[in-house]
Amino acid sequence: MNSFSLTPKRWISTTGAIGIIAKTGRYGGTFAHKDIAFEFASWVSVEFKLYLIKEFQRLKDEELKQLGWDIKRNLVKINYRIHTDAIRNNLIPPELSKSQINFVYASEADVLNVALFGKTAKQWRDENPDQKGNIRDYANISQLVCLSNLENINALFINEGVTQKERLKKLNSIAIHQMKLLIADHGIEKLGGSK
Repeated sequence: MNSFSLTPKRWISTTGAIGIIAKTGRYGGTFAHKDIAFEFASWVSVEFKLYLIKEFQRLKDEELKQLGWDIKRNLVKINYRIHTDAIRNNLIPPELSKSQINFVYASEADVLNVALFGKTAKQWRDENPDQKGNIRDYANISQLVCLSNLENINALFINEGVTQKERLKKLNSIAIHQMKLLIADHGIEKLGGSK
């Protein structure tokens, strides 16, 4: 009915509400927990509700960029330890210099890059001079999952003494198979958010 009115004080006394306070007097007013205030403002103003939704979406997108993508990249970085240990223990003789050791690591990283992306890190940089980072920074979630798997498999191959040429052929075959499966599985996209 149009004659019905519900004041904040009446609402508080009738429902025993918490999170909202109504005070009278010179410094009085109605004060509410921010969640209640947002809900009330959303009910009163469609523009405010739209602003609130858009702002929430923007913040979630920013969070995903900062947190979600880092988590995916960190998965690969953590797994890479298994890969580098296999390289250190099986492919690096003690008499190599630091630059030679770095070359061995880079060469093995490129085995994975070529197996998955079809190009070395240098080839990608030459093709993308304006991009910051490396080829793996621009990988999607399916590629990162596959790369993580390839690191483990390559570490196993290294420990078994498989030659680099043979490992590259096997890893490329595995990458093609896994990427077909991962691309077909739309559920994996949910792990990656909007990226």
